[in-house]
Amino acid sequence: MPAGSLRLDRARYVGDDVWWAESVPSENGRTAILRAAGSDPVLRAPWSARSRVHEYGGGAWTLLDGERFAFVEQSDQRVYLAQPDSDPSPLTPADAHYAHGDLVWADGALWAVRETHGALRETPARDIVRIPLDGSGAHDPSAVISVVSGSDFLAYPAPRDGRIAWIAWDHPDMPWDAAELRVGTLENGRVTEWTRLAGGRGASHGENVSALQPEWTGEDELLFSQDPPTTAARADRTWTQRWNLFRVRFDDGLAHAAPEPIYAVDGDTGGPLWSLGARWYGSLDDGNIIAVVTEGRSRLVLIDPVSGSVAELETPLTGDVHVQAVRGRRALLTGAGAEVPGGLWELDVSARSLRPLRGGEVDLSSGVHSVAEPMTFPGPLGPVHTFYYAPTNGDLRGLEGELPPVLVLVHGGPTGHVTGDLSQASSFFTSRGIGVLDVNYGGSSGYGRAYRERLNGAWGLVDVQDVAAAAQGLVAKGLADPERLAIKGGSAGGWTVLCALADTDVFSAGISRYGVADLRMLLAETHDFEARYLDGLVGPMPEAEADYIERSPLTHPEKLRTPLLILQGTEDPVVPPSQSEALRDALAANAVPHAYLTFDGESHGFRRAETIIACFSNELAFLGQVLGFDTPGVEPVALS
Repeated sequence: MPAGSLRLDRARYVGDDVWWAESVPSENGRTAILRAAGSDPVLRAPWSARSRVHEYGGGAWTLLDGERFAFVEQSDQRVYLAQPDSDPSPLTPADAHYAHGDLVWADGALWAVRETHGALRETPARDIVRIPLDGSGAHDPSAVISVVSGSDFLAYPAPRDGRIAWIAWDHPDMPWDAAELRVGTLENGRVTEWTRLAGGRGASHGENVSALQPEWTGEDELLFSQDPPTTAARADRTWTQRWNLFRVRFDDGLAHAAPEPIYAVDGDTGGPLWSLGARWYGSLDDGNIIAVVTEGRSRLVLIDPVSGSVAELETPLTGDVHVQAVRGRRALLTGAGAEVPGGLWELDVSARSLRPLRGGEVDLSSGVHSVAEPMTFPGPLGPVHTFYYAPTNGDLRGLEGELPPVLVLVHGGPTGHVTGDLSQASSFFTSRGIGVLDVNYGGSSGYGRAYRERLNGAWGLVDVQDVAAAAQGLVAKGLADPERLAIKGGSAGGWTVLCALADTDVFSAGISRYGVADLRMLLAETHDFEARYLDGLVGPMPEAEADYIERSPLTHPEKLRTPLLILQGTEDPVVPPSQSEALRDALAANAVPHAYLTFDGESHGFRRAETIIACFSNELAFLGQVLGFDTPGVEPVALS
């Protein structure tokens, strides 16, 4: 039974070694910093490197010099200075109103995104700060210098020789809607003037543009990714807005030429910035660029920005690929593939070889792992992209002529994306005779802005139509029993689960992990990062209040008649337990078979081994009870 797939974060070269961050389910989901050379962790228990900025965090540690590193401690969100085999020392104040993330070591200084909330400010604010390493900031808050502020959200601090680049956006936008690339002049550690280089509202032909990941490749050149509606290098062809690589060359100060594309392609080098510090490309020492390009699945390319030549880098990695660090002509990558599970990898560009450093290996000959097949089905508004995992077990066979039950998976976000990776979670079900259909419904990233914006104003409608169309398409192909279709999702995916159960008759069972059940309740209780997310997905309040009411499953509890399993963490700040409790009460009032299971200490996304094991065990038992098949060795769920 799976105890959790690998959760890997930032990786760095450290001398001849490699360090990385990894969530450890057996240690209550704490995030350790581990190393390839040796079994002892770099950051030992009980310390945990995890940021809470934007609630989803990211960039919670960075290497300084030698073996010194800085990290954000999960429990108090302070930044600490540490090295192996020594006790960390604080660098920022012991103030519960501060959180830090997106740590960067550059120009001999430590930089971070700081979030201020609570009693200090009624509305959370963010700024980029410079943190002294002498520890003075631990006792004197004024020693932590505020470099730049003035936007609701900030990311990617990138200083270089008296300048600093960063990404900024404001409510009601999410970073994938419209985000600006800015560059400012530093004087005495603070930005005195700045200019917008790219991105933002109406930035190109009146269209919104999202900029990402600024990185200096020299004193006078800045790389970044953005998704303008047309690409100058390919004036003969336009396509749906995609994140492509661009560069800006500087003269003196902030003077610059217009951004020019480096690689124009109908694919994304970038993605939704849910977690700070995400990187989709890296510059090698020779000036060439390794970049991820995503069109459904991902691939890696090597770009020569001088000649414009592009070479494919053949690897098995096709999903959730990030370029963590580069050295010489080597790169550290995280990601997975159709035939390899998630892991940390080192790519040698010269040798065209890839080796796993952590995870990334599995024995496919066992016959218990299902390899996903991409499938596209017609939907009411256009194609619906999916990945299908067929039931597979080398030791077992289904009954002759029997079609399998199928579990339809709905990812979160809803601006998320699945890539059909070799999945421990999917194999848990497919090895037990249950097919799994993973759906990239309209609103998903990875297929361009138009596909993503199919959901604009239509959350709870388009996503429901797409998952229903995909499930029915699988039935039409003769791959699923129409009477034994179930649907499962978490967070925003849980919302789609509930809407699909209320508004269609396609599914016979549902599983909601910390799912949204009432839009107005979500709007009132959710955190600042997503406080205006629903403006785009449903509409601004109060103008769209009627839609908020009408679409919410709890508005029409009489329509919820399908057996449901509800799983909820008690400390979830994104979708608080009140949503699941209200759903439970509505099901109980209508005598709908259901179970409501809570997990103490869990937040938005389960991390503890015992929680993950309990969830999969109860999900299997629930599906067996409702859909009518045996689940040997698994205790039944107590349905009310």
